Amino acid sequence: MPWYLLLGVGALAAVAAAILGVYLLHRLISRLGRRARVLASLASRAYRPAQALAVLFALQLSLLLGAPGGGWREPVLHGLGLALIGAGAWLVIALVLVFEDASLARIRLDRADNRQARRMHTQITLIRRVAVAVIAVLTIGAMLMTFPGARAAGTSLLASAGVIGAISALAAQSLLGNVFAGVQIAFSDAIRIEDVVVVEKEWGRIEDITLTYVVVHLWDDRRLILPTSYFMAKPFENWTRRESRLLGTVELDVDWSVPVEALRAELRRALEASELWDGRVCVLQVTQAVNTLIRVRALVSAADAGSLWDLRCLVREDLARWLREQHAEALPRLRVEQARTGGGRDEPAPADDADARLFGDTADGRARTQVFSGPAGNPAEN
Repeated sequence: MPWYLLLGVGALAAVAAAILGVYLLHRLISRLGRRARVLASLASRAYRPAQALAVLFALQLSLLLGAPGGGWREPVLHGLGLALIGAGAWLVIALVLVFEDASLARIRLDRADNRQARRMHTQITLIRRVAVAVIAVLTIGAMLMTFPGARAAGTSLLASAGVIGAISALAAQSLLGNVFAGVQIAFSDAIRIEDVVVVEKEWGRIEDITLTYVVVHLWDDRRLILPTSYFMAKPFENWTRRESRLLGTVELDVDWSVPVEALRAELRRALEASELWDGRVCVLQVTQAVNTLIRVRALVSAADAGSLWDLRCLVREDLARWLREQHAEALPRLRVEQARTGGGRDEPAPADDADARLFGDTADGRARTQVFSGPAGNPAEN
């Protein structure tokens, strides 16, 4: 039998044995994964890369043991070596993802106060992305080092590393700035996944944080994409940095005749009838009393930002309805007084009130009048 047929049969047998071995191991881990979630994640994520690694290793071993020397042998072995490096990196990345799944499975985000959980979720996600990026860079470097020309050029590259580093830093300044900002966000606790924020006058939740950008899921299902450096350079509002509970206000402009105590009692009744209120804060105060209206502010509290928004709308609707139905006279009104002209008998006579004078009818007032109006005592005559 020719050597190439023997080589082909041996290679097929080695590949079949590798596939069968990985399959049996996969079935065993999958069965054990019914009781352990980490093993289930391992069986799901590592099966394909382990299969590729085993097949490539079997092919390379077959060529090393059975292929005679020739011009084609070295290039094929080199190509298989590159593929093995890539498959090994794929498997390592899969193991990193298994670690991420195992870590995130123990962190629950469905609790009322999940600040610490969201912080850990953000850090683990960004650490995984950094690890994947590092593995990719190392893999490419390992592949390049298998070429003799790359190893020979290593010495000269090291000599000019300073110049190349400076040029690269200038060329990738924005990218590196965003990467460093992403790492800083992960450990500074400025924002976390699921935080409620107000950015660029838009209200939403932090949906995703990568090394280069942040995705904000806005209230109307739009996505606002911002570079990570934005959150390190510009101010923004984080409503859930310390806790999820929030305070909110509802303001009404009403007439001076509004019954404040009755309105305060109605606010309490509306809050106690709603499941959105967390029972912490119920305050109603008159914050302004100028011109033709007074301003009433209701301060309420809720467990999270979404509940607070709905609660404020509910309170605003209830107080407006109550005023309209129970105290219509307290609704905002504009008073207009028409001034009379002419000499009608109903026109009041001008009063000679000394207190209505500019400086008053006192010795000091008369002296000031003399100073500002002159000897004649009448500014209009001067």
